Amino acid sequence: MRGLAASAVLLALSASVLSTAACDNGEAPDRGPAEVDPTTITVLTPGDEAVLGPAWDEEPKFLVFLPFAQLDENGDPVGRLARRWEHSEDYRTWTYHLRTDVRWHDGVPVTAHDVKFTIDLLNHPAAEYYPPGAVTAIVVNDSTVALSYEEVPSTEPSLDLWWTVFYPKHLLSELDPAAFKQWEFWKQPVGNGPYRYVRHVPQTMMELEANSDYYAGVPRIGRVVLKFGVPGNSANIAELLSGNVDAVPYVNRFDLLALDDDSRFRNYYQINQILVRAIFWNQGHPILGNATVRRALTLAIDRREMLQVLNMPEDIPIADGPYSSRQLRRGELVEALSFDAAGARRLLDEAGWRDEDGDGVRERDGRALRFEAILSPLPGWEEMAVYIQDRLRRVGVQMEVLLLEGQAARSRVLRGEVDAVFALFENSTVFLERVFSEGSTRSYRNAELDRLIDLLKEAIDPDSRDRIYSEMTEIFQRDVPVTFLVPRVNTVVAHQRVRGLSSPYRAFPCRHMDELWIEDDGGGG
Repeated sequence: MRGLAASAVLLALSASVLSTAACDNGEAPDRGPAEVDPTTITVLTPGDEAVLGPAWDEEPKFLVFLPFAQLDENGDPVGRLARRWEHSEDYRTWTYHLRTDVRWHDGVPVTAHDVKFTIDLLNHPAAEYYPPGAVTAIVVNDSTVALSYEEVPSTEPSLDLWWTVFYPKHLLSELDPAAFKQWEFWKQPVGNGPYRYVRHVPQTMMELEANSDYYAGVPRIGRVVLKFGVPGNSANIAELLSGNVDAVPYVNRFDLLALDDDSRFRNYYQINQILVRAIFWNQGHPILGNATVRRALTLAIDRREMLQVLNMPEDIPIADGPYSSRQLRRGELVEALSFDAAGARRLLDEAGWRDEDGDGVRERDGRALRFEAILSPLPGWEEMAVYIQDRLRRVGVQMEVLLLEGQAARSRVLRGEVDAVFALFENSTVFLERVFSEGSTRSYRNAELDRLIDLLKEAIDPDSRDRIYSEMTEIFQRDVPVTFLVPRVNTVVAHQRVRGLSSPYRAFPCRHMDELWIEDDGGGG
C-alpha cells in the first residue's frame, strides 16, 4: 500500500478514537527483560531493502518507526509516540502530546519538530501522500504538535493517528525532498521504534535487532529477519513448512488448506474496514436497470455460505451499504438482506421474468434473463464468481463471466461497455461522491443519496456520520445499485511458537512485534 491510497484504506481503523474528545493512555508497561533476548523471528514480507521507507509504506515500518498510536486487541488506540491527544470541536484540528522519553536510535530526543518535518515532507509533491494543502502541522512546543485539516478527512478524522510514522529531522532536513522515496536512508534507517537496523542483503533480507533504549522496555524478541518475497504467492506456504520463515502475511485463503492438518501453524485475519468486494450493476442495462431484478439477484446469493466457499472466517460481517469502521468494530451495521431463493424467484416472477420454455433460463418478451459480468483474475474472485453463477442459475438467471486483466477491465467500464462488474467498493466520502453523486459518470442517480453524501462531507462527529451511513444503507438495500459480497480480509499465518497475535486487530506481527514473544516447545521450526 502506498501514499494517499494506503492512508485512505488504513486510516479507518483509527475510528475508535472518535468516540471521545480526548484519550490519555499514560505510560506503557515495561514488558521487556533487562537484557536483549537471543530469540529470532523471520517474517516473509513484500518488498526489498527499501521496505522500511515510504515507497513501500508497509507494516515492517512499524518495527523501526513509531506512529502516534497503535491498536490493541480490541481495536482501541493506545499511545505510542503520543501519550494523549484531543480534537477541536469541529474535528479539523488534532493536538498530540508526545512522550518525552523517546529517542532516535542515535540517541537524539524525538520532538514535535520531527513530526512537523515529516508532515511537511509528506506534503511535498514528490511524496504523493496528501492532497495539496490537506493538512498542516504546527509546533506548539517541543512535545506538542497540532495537525489542522482543510476539511474533515474523507473516511474518518485523525488521518495520522496510527498509520503515519515520523522521521528524524536532524538527519534528513538537508536531503532533496524531490528524491524523497529514493533516499539511501531508507535502506539503513535510523528510527525511534522497538528495533534497530543491523544489515541487509539486496533483494534478499534485512536484519534488525531489539532496541535496548526502547521507551517501553527491551522487546522480548531479540532479532527480526525480514525475508523479501511476493505477497499471495502459494510458494510462501512452502517457506513456512520448510522452517525458512516463522510468519507470512497476505496469505491466499485457499493456501490455508495445505496447513489444515499441521498443528505447528496458526492463522489470523484482519478485516479491511474500508474495502468490500461487490458487484456493480449497470443501471442503464435493459435488464439490470430494474431495481426489483437487482434485489432478486442479491437475495439469490447466500453470502454466508459463500464465506465457507472462499475459506473465510464464518464470523465476517455482511453489509448492504457503506459503513464506518466504528460501526463495524461495535457490531452496529444495518442488518443485511438475508439469503432467500424463494423470495428471489417471487420477485423475478413479479417483474415478468418466467421460464416459459423449460430451458432453465427465464425470459420476458422473447429476451432471456442473461447478462455478462466483468471480472479481473485476482485471488478468490474467480471462485466467488463461479459460486454466484451457480446460485443465480438456480433461480433462472444466466450470468456469463468475462475475465479481463485490470487495464482492459477499466477501459470497458469507463466506456460504459459493461452489464455488471466485480470490483471493490470503498467506504469513503471520496468514493461515494465519485461513483454515485450527481455529476459522476455512473448511471445510478438518487437525490436523497446525493443529499446524504453532501451531509457526510460536512459531518464532524462520529454519531452523525454513523447515522448518515445507516441511512445510505437503507437506500442501497432498496435500490441495490451494488450487491455487497464480502469484505476484503488479510490473512497471516505464523508458527505456533509466535505468541501474542490475535484476530482481527493483532494479526500482523510487524505491527505488534514489541508485544510478541516466542515460546519454543522443543519441536523445532
